[in-house]
Amino acid sequence: MRFLQVPFLSIKIVFLKTFKQPLHYIVLLILAGEAVFILPFVLARVFRATVLEVFTITNTEIGYCFSIYGLVALASYLLGGPLADKFPPRKLMGTALLLTAAGGLVYANQPSFTTLTFLYGFWGFTTIFLFWAAMIKATRVWGGSANQGKAFGFLDGGRGLVGALFGLLGVAVFAWFVPDNTVTLNTFQQREAFTMVVYISSALVAFIGILVLFFLKSNVSEEKVLKEKITKANIKSVLKLPSVWLLMIIILCAYTGYKITDIFSLYAREVLGYSEVAAAKTGTFLLFIRPVVGVTIGFLADRARPSIYLLAGFLFSILGAVLFASGILEPGTHTMFFLTIIITAIGVYAARVLYFAVLKEGKIPLTLTGTAVGIISFIGYTPDIYAGPVIGYFLDNFETVQGHYYVFWILGMFSIVGLIASFLFLLISKKND
Repeated sequence: MRFLQVPFLSIKIVFLKTFKQPLHYIVLLILAGEAVFILPFVLARVFRATVLEVFTITNTEIGYCFSIYGLVALASYLLGGPLADKFPPRKLMGTALLLTAAGGLVYANQPSFTTLTFLYGFWGFTTIFLFWAAMIKATRVWGGSANQGKAFGFLDGGRGLVGALFGLLGVAVFAWFVPDNTVTLNTFQQREAFTMVVYISSALVAFIGILVLFFLKSNVSEEKVLKEKITKANIKSVLKLPSVWLLMIIILCAYTGYKITDIFSLYAREVLGYSEVAAAKTGTFLLFIRPVVGVTIGFLADRARPSIYLLAGFLFSILGAVLFASGILEPGTHTMFFLTIIITAIGVYAARVLYFAVLKEGKIPLTLTGTAVGIISFIGYTPDIYAGPVIGYFLDNFETVQGHYYVFWILGMFSIVGLIASFLFLLISKKND
């Protein structure tokens, strides 16, 4: 096993020199950052068609579940932000993971639509109020003053890899119940397979939560990054920063694009005629693009202004949206389909990597990170409320192909607005240097 020790030791040295933090801190932060969203979002993204059939719901109804999540999250962003400036990240994040995993026990038993909406509301509390701002703050601590791009790049890229591995595991478990990828499963087979996927995912999320609770400790003393008291003056000082208002718009546009990636596997199933397993593999393929984009953009962003790559991300999103909505993708155009996925994913994930990596460029103090993230996220993550129902409306009320076209035109419009906001952010950051 000695030949494995040398590469591992080299990786450890590089990380320690770059981030000045223990390797286990970085690994746990990445694992936790995606694990908390596996049950509410990743499984629904990878197994979209299956989820609709197992729970006997429509695209609009699953959109309502996401909206309930978003409504709870809306208040949680504001209240949870200051909380992250008061308590250590490991305690908040570890508790959030354990509670989220507990919700998986309900999810695994195919609850009614009403119960499902309450479950998503519960997840809105656990994943946002307790977790979100704490994770962003822990990442800023991890990156230090010189490596914010790399920190958020590795975080989002690593989260993408974790999500992809969870998706791959889910597909493998699901495929175990399918004798032939071309076979359409009956309702009992679908439920049995998906239940096993949810139970395994919940167990892994709980295990990561325990590790985070006890071992997510950095080299920076907790006192240095915690405010002794959250005051109105702190909130007012954050609201006076122009970068905060522009980041609200940037995140809103970028996150809308990210939510639209949920339908890629459904597009493969409904428009291109893929089997359930093949469609799920398409969703997993998308997840594997994320770590590559995250790490690459993270390194590039620390060599220049991160906001420049925000601009590039929105340009790629516009191009991908036009290709999807143009009608050139038809059954049999597999290569073009995957190329378009790659282009769109580069744009969406690049913007997602960087919209918190620019906090330093926007002159937002480290000790007010939680408060700033809470305020920015209050507006920036409103797509959690409207994106699901809007996407569901177009998919359920228009002819299948046309409905998908409309959704991707929405992606194009939001990407244009994000491009303009990113350009203004760049101008302001240059002016403040």
